[in-house]
Amino acid sequence: MRYFVHIAYKGTRYFGWQNQPNKISIQEVLESTLSKILKYQITIYGCGRTDAGVHASQYFFHMDIERKWDFDLFFRWNRILPVDIAIFEIIPVVGQPHARFDAVLRTYDYFLHTYKDPFLSDSSAMYLLDDLDLDRMKRAVELLPKYNDYSAYCKSPGKNEHNICNVSSATLFSNSNGDQIRFQISSNRFLGRMIRILTRKLIEIGIGKLSEDEFESHLISKKTPALILPAHPQGLYLSKVTYPFLDIPVKAEFIPGAAVHNFWHKL
Repeated sequence: MRYFVHIAYKGTRYFGWQNQPNKISIQEVLESTLSKILKYQITIYGCGRTDAGVHASQYFFHMDIERKWDFDLFFRWNRILPVDIAIFEIIPVVGQPHARFDAVLRTYDYFLHTYKDPFLSDSSAMYLLDDLDLDRMKRAVELLPKYNDYSAYCKSPGKNEHNICNVSSATLFSNSNGDQIRFQISSNRFLGRMIRILTRKLIEIGIGKLSEDEFESHLISKKTPALILPAHPQGLYLSKVTYPFLDIPVKAEFIPGAAVHNFWHKL
């Protein structure tokens, strides 16, 4: 029987989602704890990769279980998992849907703050910057759904089968003081480091280092800029994953400002 599992995790102390030799990953922790409970080896398949230090307020993986358990797996699994990984739902599915290949929409949020705050250090990226030009950043963000080839803004464009991403929306938010910023983007797929690279370029636009025309020119030409650096990982969240057969509201609330009514204002 195939199951989809709805989870969230804080990625601060992990080297990303995927198993890696001699490095702790989210996948490794989930597989090892589940295998311990069921007393046989289980392999799980995630909806995508997240880099070291990146979080997920909504994430899905699928697993095939040979024998139905006769105990409260939800309770037992959550009990032995570390506090930075949470199981929300274990969902039986019909047929053989795939957590990665059958997702039709993914949404990421990137959070940054422009002042030093010890309570945001693990959940938002700190950039000590004065007077970011949010209007220019907003105009650059609004360009993104107009293009679908992101060869210029990914880690290794030549390694992908193709670099087409159907970006359906891209929005910039800020708090009332303008010192906490949220960049949200939704697409059917994303490329390696794409969102962190785009965020770094938006910051460059905000400080006047890069013009909007220069930013757009790379989307048009599909040529990678001479200098391409990703923004810090701790500001990035995979925040929503949607399937044709599964569209579940986000349950995690550790995103900065999420619990405060009207905290975020769309620019």
